[in-house]
Amino acid sequence: MYKVIFSRKAEKTLNKLPNDYYRLVKKHVSSLEQNPRPFGYCKLFGSDNKYRIRIGDYRVVYSIKEDILTVEVINIDHRSGVYRS
Repeated sequence: MYKVIFSRKAEKTLNKLPNDYYRLVKKHVSSLEQNPRPFGYCKLFGSDNKYRIRIGDYRVVYSIKEDILTVEVINIDHRSGVYRS
C-alpha cells in the first residue's frame, strides 16, 4: 500500500476546487494508495516518473517513488493550465 502526500501547491489548489470536483478529485487521489497506475493514467512525456490522471476537466499530476512506496501529488489544475510551470 502506497502513501499519498500532497505538495503545497497541490493542496492549495485542491482546497480551492468547487465542492463537486473536490470530492471527485479526493476520491481518485485516495484510490492511488491501492493502485498508483489506474486505468487511464498516462506517463508524461520527457519525464522519468511523472504521471497524470484525468478527472473531468481537471488533471492530477503525480510522481511515484517505488523505493519508499509513496505517491506525491505535484499539481492539480484545470486542463488548460496544468502543464505550465
